Amino acid sequence: MKKILLFTAIIFTATAFMHAQTKTSIKGEEVSYTSADGTNLKGYVAYNAKIKGKRPVIVVIPEWWGCNEYVRKRADMLAKLGYIAIAADFYGEGKLANDPQEAGALAGPFYGNPQLAKQRIEAAVNKVKEFPQADAAKMACIGYCFGGSMSLNAAKLGMDFKGVVSFHGGLAGVPATTGTTKAKILVCHGAADKFVSDEEVKNFRHNLDSVKVPYTFIAYPNATHAFSNPEATAVGKKFSMPIEYNEAADKKSWADMKTFFKTIF
Repeated sequence: MKKILLFTAIIFTATAFMHAQTKTSIKGEEVSYTSADGTNLKGYVAYNAKIKGKRPVIVVIPEWWGCNEYVRKRADMLAKLGYIAIAADFYGEGKLANDPQEAGALAGPFYGNPQLAKQRIEAAVNKVKEFPQADAAKMACIGYCFGGSMSLNAAKLGMDFKGVVSFHGGLAGVPATTGTTKAKILVCHGAADKFVSDEEVKNFRHNLDSVKVPYTFIAYPNATHAFSNPEATAVGKKFSMPIEYNEAADKKSWADMKTFFKTIF
């Protein structure tokens, strides 16, 4: 019995040590860079310092609140998976929105001008390419809500990503055209998302089907807009928005993303 307990203790200690090592080996860096239109941007890059050599690059586009702690957390999570990730700043100087009205005002120009959004993404790509860990031949882009819309637009505008993932993003962006879209697409959609209509879903899928763009569309039961963000429920109550966190959808969509990455890299 003592031997069994000792063996169990050794295994537990070793496992805890490995988890601690992984956690402490994640290096996060605040980075400053400039977009083509001269806007000063402040993002965040994360990678596992214990891993040697180059690895795939993931650009992470935030919700319309801006490049906050939530999107940095996602970058850290991607670093733990063995990627190098950059949380992209869209608004300049790391500006964050304090309420939906401010967020809408900041995000609006990028919905109206997809090329401006493309510039911001290209600036993030160029910055992360400066890191020796970055494998520029293997890049993907993911985004949340506003960021999901922007990542889908990036794919449909022909940016050089192996794949893009939208988490509860809007689907009414620029249309895909034959021969332009290079990236494979994964859409992680909340089946109860009141911000995205059934007609929007139908039109989005019809467009991609018509130009034969490979995509996977997954709708998670009972999941609303912003389902992946643990703070969504409190934010929804504060601002009377129909959003809330859904743990099951959050975990399943992250697992689906990991599977998707395995297929494209």
